[in-house]
Amino acid sequence: MGVAEPSPIPDWVVEDMADKLRQARADFEQAGYEVQTVRLSTRPVLVDLADWPSKDLANYGGELHRALDGARVPFCSLGPAPRDASPEQMNAVTDLIANHEGLNASVMVATADEGLDVGAARAAAEVMWRLAAETEEGFGNFRFAALACAAPGAPFFPAAYHAGPSNLSVALQGAGIVAEALQGGAELVEVTGRTREALLRHAGPVVELAEQQAAALGLEFAGIDLSPAPNVDDSIVAAMELAGHGLLGDPGTLALVAALTAALKVTGLPTCGFCGLMLPVMEDAVLARRWAEGRLGVDQLLAYSAICGTGLDTVPLAGDCSVEDLTQVICDMASLAVRLRKPLSARLLPVPGKLAGERTNFSSPYFTDTLIKPLR
Repeated sequence: MGVAEPSPIPDWVVEDMADKLRQARADFEQAGYEVQTVRLSTRPVLVDLADWPSKDLANYGGELHRALDGARVPFCSLGPAPRDASPEQMNAVTDLIANHEGLNASVMVATADEGLDVGAARAAAEVMWRLAAETEEGFGNFRFAALACAAPGAPFFPAAYHAGPSNLSVALQGAGIVAEALQGGAELVEVTGRTREALLRHAGPVVELAEQQAAALGLEFAGIDLSPAPNVDDSIVAAMELAGHGLLGDPGTLALVAALTAALKVTGLPTCGFCGLMLPVMEDAVLARRWAEGRLGVDQLLAYSAICGTGLDTVPLAGDCSVEDLTQVICDMASLAVRLRKPLSARLLPVPGKLAGERTNFSSPYFTDTLIKPLR
């Protein structure tokens, strides 16, 4: 749910929105669905609290986190820092993420109208570098991203942020829907139609229920993000390979990616967010394996993003990568987003103590380990 109230958000608002989330969850579960998480997103906190000193921002972060814990809401996204955020504000964002495991944030490094801001890209890289050094296993970067051309209303974190009246949005762990559509093989010309039909079968009733919930709760319905998210063993790459056009990274992958993305755009359902193919390297077991096998790297992921994807997601990097290295990768992503006028993000994970050629060793159940590759 997106929260209309500006920051600082009172505790009673958090509790009220949490009650609405619990009601929505109960309705979905009664209808037979598993609801993995419920989440809140806010207006960009550094816009609402632009004149607050870092100490007061830190105190507010602690108060908000306690209110979220009390309301049993595990995750909240505070929105992107503006392109002109000061170094002190960026340090405050880093501290909020590092000190509070439920808080997410981002930096807007480019917009379609104003283009790339290299200074903002560097600021985002500095946040990533600090989070790698100052959080256990560098995992703070799981809750931070550089955004480009991203609008409010997306339900996926850490890109989510809010604008306008309070609303409800939904997203699916949808890799299995793609697998159902492509099971037994599919000619390229069949991929879009079969995937669209499967999406309508599964997502159509979800949207109908969410629209009913939003109306009953006095909220706007923002839409559904149809990006078919994987979850480790529920692999979008395994689903894609069922089509019978080879393994991810083989010739023809880009065409398959385009056909799948076309299906996400023609359902006629009310949508929000990315609605693109999501390829998070360490959140998909088969993708992590293809990455380790050398079938794709950062450049290929960016190429897929040009057609359909959501950007660079959970990409493991060597712990000795520099702020300049991170800045250059972020600028590549953002330049693509500006040129194509589409939302993209970069969630990069420098792994402390690990070098290129070694494997990650994360303890998080959200991740599957893979090989760390050099950027050059």
